[in-house]
Amino acid sequence: MLVAERYEKIVQLVNERGSIRVTELSELCGVTEETIRRDLDRLEDSGRLRRSHGGAVSVKDQPFSWRSQPEIPFTEREIMHAEEKQRIAEEAVKQIEPHQRILLDASSTAWYMARLIPDYPLTVLTNSIKVAAELSGKEKIEVISTGGILAHRSLSFVGPLAERSLDSYHVDKAFLSFKGVHVERGLSESNELQARIKHKMIGMADQVILLADASKFGVQAFTKVADLERVNTIITDQRLATTEAEPFIKRGIRMISV
Repeated sequence: MLVAERYEKIVQLVNERGSIRVTELSELCGVTEETIRRDLDRLEDSGRLRRSHGGAVSVKDQPFSWRSQPEIPFTEREIMHAEEKQRIAEEAVKQIEPHQRILLDASSTAWYMARLIPDYPLTVLTNSIKVAAELSGKEKIEVISTGGILAHRSLSFVGPLAERSLDSYHVDKAFLSFKGVHVERGLSESNELQARIKHKMIGMADQVILLADASKFGVQAFTKVADLERVNTIITDQRLATTEAEPFIKRGIRMISV
């Protein structure tokens, strides 16, 4: 069974039954439970189902807006793939040098970075409440917050004010995460507001460093943000197969697996 066929079968089973467990999907699809968990992560990121403890539930009867898909609350995202995000964050911090100007988005991986960044001279621009709060105790780091409309689920600032505030700045490096990372379809986000501000962030940096655990690859979320041409480096985890990484390397993107 091809991966795409397995995805369709999983969604069909979830919609027919309302909910289903990982163990049962593993038996029905003839793959390991770990493979099913990765499949469910990707299907949730694309808005086709909702993860639950030990399985998945249907979203077919939930209200839907053409402008967005519901964001996963930050409290849930910070514990999803936590070990992989921690390793990615550790590697990302190595890419920072004192006195640089960097941007950290409102992703959970950026928050892990904020916890790890040493207290040395640095300017950090962010639209994340969590990142700003984490850095507030580091006296040598200058923290600039965008302001704007508070997106409660992601604890981030979005909207026109947040976007306009970015026009005043230019950074050496932007560390960004996205809901979807696709070779042909580029970078995508769960809703239009997040997509708009991340599009602005990409355009204001000398270097764009993408922080993406393996579950993000091959996913196309609701709103496209940008093509891959603006990405300089991708930091991911070792669950991403070599065959999956090769198309990005061929596009001239530096791949770091941790």
